[in-house]
Amino acid sequence: MPTPPVDPDAPLRIAYLAYRGKPHCGGQGVYTRHLTKALVDLGHHVEVLAGPPYPVLDERVPLVTLPSLELFNDHFPMRKPRIWELKTKWDVAEAASFNTGTFSEPMAFSMRAWEHLAGRRGEFDLVHDNQCLGWGLLLMQKRERLPVLSTIHHPITVDRRLEIEHARTRWEEFGKRRWYSFTKMQTQVAKRMTRVMTVSESSAGDIAADHRVDPERIHVVPVGVDPELFLPVAGVQRVPGRIVTTASADVAMKGLKYLLEAIAKLRTERHVELVIIGKPKEDSASSAVFEELGLTDCVSYVHGVPDERIVGLYSEAELACVPSLYEGFSLPAIEAMSCGVPLVTTTGGALPEVTGTHGETCFQVPPGDSDALAAGLRTAMDDPEARARVGAAGRQRVIDQWSWRHTALRTVEQYRALLAETA
Repeated sequence: MPTPPVDPDAPLRIAYLAYRGKPHCGGQGVYTRHLTKALVDLGHHVEVLAGPPYPVLDERVPLVTLPSLELFNDHFPMRKPRIWELKTKWDVAEAASFNTGTFSEPMAFSMRAWEHLAGRRGEFDLVHDNQCLGWGLLLMQKRERLPVLSTIHHPITVDRRLEIEHARTRWEEFGKRRWYSFTKMQTQVAKRMTRVMTVSESSAGDIAADHRVDPERIHVVPVGVDPELFLPVAGVQRVPGRIVTTASADVAMKGLKYLLEAIAKLRTERHVELVIIGKPKEDSASSAVFEELGLTDCVSYVHGVPDERIVGLYSEAELACVPSLYEGFSLPAIEAMSCGVPLVTTTGGALPEVTGTHGETCFQVPPGDSDALAAGLRTAMDDPEARARVGAAGRQRVIDQWSWRHTALRTVEQYRALLAETA
């Protein structure tokens, strides 16, 4: 096992794992990009091992690509791999797992990462896993004697429950149960991790309950935002009636269906338009609502845009909205608040912990209730003074509590505690 540096302030050598790191509109990609940059800013060496879609990183952060079969790519999701694509034993394992109907990427990536690190003994002080939780992490701990810390933003078991609850048919429910069967592996790996990091007290409670991780091994380090990037753009006029939301994954947990239903109610009484930062997903509950309610004239999608354009969209909007049924933290919430746009949000999961007090730093409504969401949006749209006050207070809350530097400093504290525990 690598010997921890004697000097408590010595730079660390970190192998950072990201089984997928979508650069835009994906929380794991955002977390990977900004945290690794902030760690390098502090003087540490970070090398990212990633599977596709690959993250966009700071130029000082080396990227080691670990290609997968890309069975869940955006252009041809759920494709069947051809026999000539199976070039390694991990390709075979990924294809075999996929053929059972489960999400096979985390397992296969973890094994590829273990094999890569096994060939580089002594080059890293520790491994930081970003919610892969595959079997390979246990091999890193046991065979390579590498200290491993896992970030679990929230347990995917929550997604599994919500997806099954909102399945439209028995066959769809069966498919969801198969797809999410990988969470059993994640539970077995998570409870064997020496140290687990998460982003909110709400997530910490859910990880302890669902993954059966000892609460004393779970440590909360909130994520951050760059208030100098996500800020109100001077001279940009807000468009009356415009609402912006982020839907990085069109799944039941994100509650987009309820926001679309709320927009359908509001459009009968006033001008309203919704801009969704994300890519539409065919054959989802929200796409069915979109078609059924005929919202093509007042709802539009924007995807694959840089942070600067997202800031512009927030600055043009009268309101931002996070309609999620559950969030482990919610980067879109603090990014919107940092831009000074008043936020209408649900109370699902960690959102109250993150967004603050109703009527002061945000407007809050219960999750899974399109009538309540429509009422909350209506109230905010009818009160420009409250919007201005809440928008300003929301930005100040972000400035006071969250930055990526602060996240990195607290993450390094967790690294050093891990090294002390495993020495």
